[in-house]
Amino acid sequence: MFGILRPCRHRLSPTLRTSWMAHLCGLCLALRDDHGQLARTVTNYDGLVVSALVEAQSPTVGTRRVAGPCPLRGMRSAPVADGSGARLAAAVSLVLASAKVRDHVDDGDGAFRKAPVAGVARRVATRWARQGAATGEQIGFSTAVLLDAVGRQGELESGLATGSSVLLATEPTETATAAAFAHTAVLAGRPGNAAALGEAGKLFGRVAHLLDAVEDIDADAETGAWNPLTATGTNLVEARRLCDDAVLGVKLALREADFADQGLVHALLVHELDAAVNRTFGHQHSPPPGHQHPMPPGHVPPTPPKDMPRWGKKRSTLPGCGVALVLCCTCQYCCADPYHDPWTGEPKSGWCAQSYCDCGDCSCCECCSCGDGCCCSCDC
Repeated sequence: MFGILRPCRHRLSPTLRTSWMAHLCGLCLALRDDHGQLARTVTNYDGLVVSALVEAQSPTVGTRRVAGPCPLRGMRSAPVADGSGARLAAAVSLVLASAKVRDHVDDGDGAFRKAPVAGVARRVATRWARQGAATGEQIGFSTAVLLDAVGRQGELESGLATGSSVLLATEPTETATAAAFAHTAVLAGRPGNAAALGEAGKLFGRVAHLLDAVEDIDADAETGAWNPLTATGTNLVEARRLCDDAVLGVKLALREADFADQGLVHALLVHELDAAVNRTFGHQHSPPPGHQHPMPPGHVPPTPPKDMPRWGKKRSTLPGCGVALVLCCTCQYCCADPYHDPWTGEPKSGWCAQSYCDCGDCSCCECCSCGDGCCCSCDC
């Protein structure tokens, strides 16, 4: 799974976490249903924002369907997002993934240096681009703007030199994400939101591109790969400033849009986007200078919501071994949150969930009224 928006489960309330998982699973299943099992590999944390934006603007809660058991949900069924929002997220994810695969093939990265692998990858990328375009057409979204933006990336990169603005390199990504965000307003029946959401999408794309460049800068230096920061001579201080300005711009743009329920969108595009910047630049637990948000006098931060999973059934040695085998074969040991200990019944988090938290001591965070149980320390 990839993406810059990776919310710690402690930073979202139970309601928002359930909604977030519904959109993530909805994207995955939309890819499977329309494009086959292989397409599910392009499921990403950032793509679900598109689905969440459509639902946030809708006067009623978005369409849900009940999905069958899945290892990521501890082999439980659950309601997942369905409809045009999930399909738009799937179309965008497919087209951008196809472009990413082509980029790896053209650069000869890793296994893509081998001709057989490169050949298969090209065919997969071509199929994904075609499938994404077909899905986009069905919901009134032309993926041509995405393909055009990605196609211009190589030409722009070749023309950049030291002293050029790094924003020239981020422009294609900004254009692609702006188009996707703006179309959510059309699908939700709120065309008046298109301009504001297009601006939010543009700035989100800028942050995503810059953070990717920051994360890759050392590896690119070792391999000699092109990096926008190195090519333009942009240092990390300037990159951080651009990211912080863009995060603020996203927050202001969202204020201009009209939402029916902005809880999850606000949590992802304001707080989690800011957390992604802090995480990438190595400031996960301490905000940069001038980034503090003092709380009003006398404010007593409430205790963030916590789930209290129930204990499961206790078992003797042999039955417990049988259940342990089932947990292992269905990936619940690594993915479920929670699963129950085969012998004691104690609720535990899977290995992936245990390493997922990056927010430090979550019990000390402060809460505001900007969303449903939104756990943060801001003045919004």
